[in-house]
Amino acid sequence: MIISLIAAVAANNVIGVKGDLPWHLPVDLKFFSETTKGHFVIMGRKNFDSIPEKYRPLPGRPNIVVTRNKDFNATNVTVCASIEAGIEHAKNHHESEVFIIGGGDIYRQTIGIADKIYITHIDAHPEGDTYFPEFNKDEWTSELILEKGVDDVHNHAFTTFVYTRKS
Repeated sequence: MIISLIAAVAANNVIGVKGDLPWHLPVDLKFFSETTKGHFVIMGRKNFDSIPEKYRPLPGRPNIVVTRNKDFNATNVTVCASIEAGIEHAKNHHESEVFIIGGGDIYRQTIGIADKIYITHIDAHPEGDTYFPEFNKDEWTSELILEKGVDDVHNHAFTTFVYTRKS
């Protein structure tokens, strides 16, 4: 099973501020949805809570929420006490590629075991309180898969790459 991280990351590594995204990029949201649809997604509890209620759980894909809070409960979600348990759950359900979707702590804990990283690099330096971890790009091959400039809907230019760990 492939373990993939997927994130939108500003030039200063910011991925969030006060439980929200510091940008609105519809093309990137569509890319995220299309890429993860039909696959298990694993996220931390704070990340799950940050998703607008009308989109929780994320439709069209099994949602796994990792939390140490034994009292946490959410409808139509698998709750796991550890990332390893979430990955094992996806593997036991014959998943081909599981997606780690955040937040910052979850990314930090999984970047070392990831096979792929899908990153939308956003040409912006927003204020934030949640960051994507640094990683050594020399250990990965990269492929540009999407480019978008500023327009009347997207206030930041961005490029999306898929990084694959070198053997």
